[in-house]
Amino acid sequence: MDAATRREALVALYKEASVCELCPLHETRNRVVFGSGNADAELMFVGEAPGAEEDRQGLPFVGRAGKLLSELLEGIGMKREDVFIGNVLKCRPPGNRDPQPIEIETCRPYLERQVELIQPKVIGTLGNFATKLLTGSQTGITRVRGTAQQHTLGGRPVLLLPLFHPAAGLRTPAVADQLRQDFELIPELLSSPLLEDVDDPDDEHAVAVEPDQLGLFGGAR
Repeated sequence: MDAATRREALVALYKEASVCELCPLHETRNRVVFGSGNADAELMFVGEAPGAEEDRQGLPFVGRAGKLLSELLEGIGMKREDVFIGNVLKCRPPGNRDPQPIEIETCRPYLERQVELIQPKVIGTLGNFATKLLTGSQTGITRVRGTAQQHTLGGRPVLLLPLFHPAAGLRTPAVADQLRQDFELIPELLSSPLLEDVDDPDDEHAVAVEPDQLGLFGGAR
């Protein structure tokens, strides 16, 4: 599938997600937050779920955590336009509570398809929920942060870099410092060779794997 075809498919997926009513979150959301960025990005970030401001704007990471994420990218010579940013959930949980298992599983196919269409080389998983979902492991983020893992997602080898969520960095300066250190790993990961299909394709944890939302999927490799 060439870049133009993948981009068209991503827009079609956004249209499908924008009217999704597969779980109760559709009853309380204002807008679906599908994700945004470069549809051909080699670097993708996956967070937990939209917050209040994201729910209002329909865009991911637009609050204080998003500002920190942008600063972290600038620190390694990159911009938000260079990457694609999404979440495990596309709708805000009421009161910003934790995502529930049924919500994660219901929304999971959208994330899997995003990864398949964008074809990133590196995915930064922001926080526990994204890390556990995409790695297929229940090991907490504190133990695995900053250590890249290779998985097969969307039928292709991908490097996963578990990272603290930027919101945690806002609460704790030491976490923000660790985030900056871990972000410094990204340029080297983007230039690193990948082994082919290191995961068992039958592994039950393997993932088959974003205003004017339709104008968010720019760029071409």
